[in-house]
Amino acid sequence: MDIFLSINNREQVIKLPVLPTEFKINSAMKNETYDTISQGEIKLIGMEALDSITIQSFFPSKEYAFLRDNEYKGWQYVDIIENWKLRRVPIRLTITDSSINMACAIESFEYGMQDGSGDIYYTLTLSEFKFIKLKQKGV
Repeated sequence: MDIFLSINNREQVIKLPVLPTEFKINSAMKNETYDTISQGEIKLIGMEALDSITIQSFFPSKEYAFLRDNEYKGWQYVDIIENWKLRRVPIRLTITDSSINMACAIESFEYGMQDGSGDIYYTLTLSEFKFIKLKQKGV
């Protein structure tokens, strides 16, 4: 399994050098609950909410035998993701050996050093981005 992040149809791609120990997709529904006089509480099934995922791992500052990729080093990964945030473009998350391949928006990106190794530990939260398809109507 590998995890890739990219922008603009692979204009720039990063392969996460260290896989997270786990990840979970949050796939929710926008159901609503109402209180009624005669039937008590009822639930209406709503539309599908946007999926989200949080990835926690680290960007290495030096070579390790277990790295999945070594194209960039620690702060270079941070600079790339920060640049993507500033550009305000959707990013594509692809996780091989799974069906996960979705456009996302960066919800938050928290990073910093923690153990003196020089590695950059991060938490990246992404939410699904849906491209809006509008139908044109003639006048």
